[in-house]
Formats: sequence, structure tokens, C-alpha cells
Amino acid sequence: MKHLLVAALLPMTAFGHYLNDPILPPQHPWQGASEQLQLPASDPLATPGERGGLTLSPDYQDSFAWLDALIERSPMLSKVSLGSSPQGREIWMVVASKEGAATPEALAANGNPTLLVQAGIHAGEIDGKEAGMMLLRDMALGEKGTLLNGVNLLFVPIFNVDGHERRDAYNRVNQRGPEVMGWRTTATNLNLNRDYAKADAPEMQAMIRALNLWKPLLYIDVHVTDGIDYQYDVTYGYNLAVGHSPATYHWLDNIYRPSVDGALSRAGHIPGPLVFAMDNTDLSQGLSLWNPSPRYSNGYGDARHLPTILIENHSLKPFRQRVLGTYVMLEQTLALLADKGAELRQAVKQDQARRPDPLILTWESERQPKGWDFKGIGYTKEISEVSGAQVIRWNGEPKLYPNLPVTGRTKPGIHRARPAAYYIPPQWQQVVERLKLHGIQMTQLSEPVTQALSSYRLEHQFADKDYEGRQRVSVTATEHFGQHTLPEGTWQVSTDQPLAQLAIQLLEPEAPDSLLQWGFFNPIFTRTEYIEQYAVEPLARKMLNSDPALKKAFAEKLAEDPSFANNPQARLRWFYENSSYYDSKYQQYPVLRKMDP
Repeated sequence: MKHLLVAALLPMTAFGHYLNDPILPPQHPWQGASEQLQLPASDPLATPGERGGLTLSPDYQDSFAWLDALIERSPMLSKVSLGSSPQGREIWMVVASKEGAATPEALAANGNPTLLVQAGIHAGEIDGKEAGMMLLRDMALGEKGTLLNGVNLLFVPIFNVDGHERRDAYNRVNQRGPEVMGWRTTATNLNLNRDYAKADAPEMQAMIRALNLWKPLLYIDVHVTDGIDYQYDVTYGYNLAVGHSPATYHWLDNIYRPSVDGALSRAGHIPGPLVFAMDNTDLSQGLSLWNPSPRYSNGYGDARHLPTILIENHSLKPFRQRVLGTYVMLEQTLALLADKGAELRQAVKQDQARRPDPLILTWESERQPKGWDFKGIGYTKEISEVSGAQVIRWNGEPKLYPNLPVTGRTKPGIHRARPAAYYIPPQWQQVVERLKLHGIQMTQLSEPVTQALSSYRLEHQFADKDYEGRQRVSVTATEHFGQHTLPEGTWQVSTDQPLAQLAIQLLEPEAPDSLLQWGFFNPIFTRTEYIEQYAVEPLARKMLNSDPALKKAFAEKLAEDPSFANNPQARLRWFYENSSYYDSKYQQYPVLRKMDP
């Protein structure tokens, strides 16, 4: 048995040896003014990451041991738990304010805008934790305490706490550091940055409750990207002008980006927009402009009118460089929010007051009017002797790719008239609980009501495989109008409320992140009553003899559809579906819509 164990370990040992060889593209040495932010390892105030020269990132226990010691020394800092993970770890949030507020009420009382910074939603992408710890230290014990004079900071060092502790040196082969890093998904293998709309994970439920309670004005989600090589080390994006929060977009694009880009450039970094190539092996195909849906942090922020910035530091830049760039971005954001927070508040109010009609539920791709000058890296193409396919070899040399075409989902697709309200039958309790979790306002009928409403009959197609723990379903909806009696206990969701756009995205079945498409209503696609052939055949003859209109429709169906005419089972099924015995609720969306008169 011992010899078998040694033999089984040999291939893994050999494979690990080869992973130590350089496999990533070449890089240029980096220097920048932001290097002055890093304390030497010998400094008693150095973070655990700085003690390792910003090549290491501490584990959960060491991270919070250091943070707890810092909080103990500063009256401006406190720590609160947002909840716990499936493995029982607390999700901690550090609250930083001039008054040392420890509750949402106390924080709101100072009247300052609040920034929430979230690190480690993908726990291997942990730049934000190190940058935030350094910035907290410099505000609490250093010379940057004045940053909190006009702004508050909420800092979640590790969002995906269980994934953070699945630590290994080989978790992200395409990323330059830290030397040991966490895992992308949670302990239940859910990707938290696909979970905002459906909110299945307890971690996400904790975060959404925090957003509702602490009411940040600006939300930053820190990641490290994958994909192609380029010169930018800090890229970031947010909602688009065509989205749900156009006033927020204009503040971010016209006030935020110039200010933050300037600060990053002065510190020696190269900021850029959120970058995705249409084809990772051929830059001539252009770039992709991302219009995120509510499953993602920035798409969710767009739908609920919470300005949200998705930072994607470049994975091929060293960990130290990425951390320092994140520090600069967070520091400048605090300074700007203190100065221009009133304008952002006004933009949010404008977006909350919008009542767009019709509702745009999907977007289609189209070529954008302007191209981008892209600060890329040179590359060559060759045929791989390993795969036999064409591969690219990045050479590490900066290269400008002028006026690359840009394609984005900005052309309106499916649209619907805006309802005044939605009505949800009381039995759909999980749906109701999700809407409440998101903070959507709802009322319950105290007695039955009969009124004219619209309903959707759905044609559905289940996905070939499950995704993020759910069986997704796509639908085509046909709208019908008629009288409906709503039972006592029915939930009413008005679309005249601040979170109306989020409610619409969750309740319109054709919206890509609707609760229906995430599988919350899948039982409506199951038929539970049937008719035997010995019953349907005489029923069909009776229907033909008693209903001339149906007889005519059947004859036309036979003439127009040969496949139907030659399929005995389809013919009998047609009569069943047109009979009073057929399940009227099959493929009927149970959520009803009230239209304005």
C-alpha cells in the first residue's frame, strides 16, 4: 500500500515542479509615487501584507487580529458583524467615521456621505483588503485622518470569508500574487458576483441587508481581472447611460473618472476603462462595452440606483503594484465624495424619481459610435506544438492600438408597457421573501379584490445544465387582459417607489435576471393532471359536433401543418388543450400586472 501511495503522488509532484517555471508573459519593472505609501517591514505599524513586502496576504485570523488591534487604538473605528458564512465565519465590516459611529443611526446622524468598499467577493482577488487595511491605518494613526472630516467609510475586508480560507499557492495561475491566495467561490461553490439578484448565498443576503441598513451613497467592489495583456494596471467601470440610473452615470463619467484617473496617473499608475476583448486572440476584432445585468454588483447597483464601481486590477501586474493603485483610488474616492457628495446625492434622487415607459428588459449588441485608443501590449501568433491551435505570445512591449471598434449591448430589445403595480399570490413565499430582502416596498390585500389586470402566458425553455446552483429557464411571454380575483393576502408591489426599477427587473419574466429566469417559479412548468386516450377521443368527437368554430379551427390546423396532421397524439393533445379540462395555470405566470387607466 505504501508503494502505491508513493506512485500516486509522483505525477502531482512532477506537475507542481513545472508550475514553478515562468509561464506568464514578460513584464516591465514598475516604479511610481504610490510606493511612498508602503511602510517598511520593520515599521511597527506595518500591515501583515507590508511585513511581507506586499507579496503576501494574511489569512482570516491574522487579518482580523491586526484590524482588531488597530480598532482598539482608534476612537474613529468600530467593527460590526454582517452575518456568518456557511462554515460559521463572521463577515466583519469596519466602520470609520470622525465620531466613531457604530450603528447605522449614528452614522446617518453626521450627515456625511458614506462609501462602502468591499474586498474579496472573489477571495483570490484580495487587493482591496490590503489597500483598505493600509488606508485605515493611515487615517486612524497617521496623517490622513482629515479624510474622514466630510465622509464615512464602511470597509468589508473579506466578503467571501470561506473562499478566503481555501488558500493555496496554485489557486489562480494567471495572477501575479499574492504568493498564497483564496478561492473564487464560496464554500457551497456559489459565485457571489452572480448572486445579487437571486440572493441565494447567506453571504449575499448579509450584504444586501447591510446596504439597506447602512445606506451607502457609493459602493466599490474590488476585483482582479483575467483575459488579455495590456498596459493598464487599474481598470474600472460602472453602469451605462442607457441603463436604469443615467444621472448617476453622468456623475461617475464626468466628475468621478477624471478625478480618480488624474490621481492614479500622478501616482505612477495607468488607469483605464473596464476592458474586455471581443476575441482574446485577435485585438483587431475590437473591444466589448459591458452592460451588466443585476446579477453583478455594478448591474445591481444600476437597478437599485446605488452608484457602484467595479474595480478590475490587471492580473498580470504584480500584487504590490495593484494594491498601491487600489489605495490611491480609494483615497481619492473619499476625498472626492466629501467634496462632491451633494451632487451625487442629487443624481441618485433624479434616478429614483424616474418612471420610464416603456420598460427595456433586454439589450442587443450594436457597434458604438466611437472607438477606443487602447493601451495594449504587443503580441505575435504561432501554432502551439501542444494544442495544435493558434496561440498568442505577449511580448511585454507597450503598443497603442488606435481607434479599436467597440461593441456593446446598448440597443433596446424586449420592451413592455410599465405597470402601475404587480400582484403576487401569497403562496409564492420565497419570491416575497427575496423582494423584502432587497428592500422593495410591498403591501398585502386585507380582502379579495376583483379588477382588470394583465397576465402572461409563457413558452419556456430550460437551460441544458444548471448554473450557480439553479435550473435557469428562458421564456417568451404573451400578454392577456381580463378580470382577475385577487385573494386576501395577495402582495401588491407598486412601481411608484425608489426601488421600482429593481422590482421590475425581478418580476418581469423576460428580464434576464428575473426571479422567474432564476428558477423561483419553475413549478408552473410542470403538468400534474392528464387525460387518457380512451377519454380524449370521444371528447374530441363531442367537441367537433357541438362547436362549429372549433371544428373550423381544427380543419385549418390540419391543412396548414402536415406534421400535426400526421401525428395522432398531437391531434388528440390539441383537443385536450382546447377543452375545459386542461390546466389553465400551466405555463401561466402567477404574477399579475395592473396597468394605468
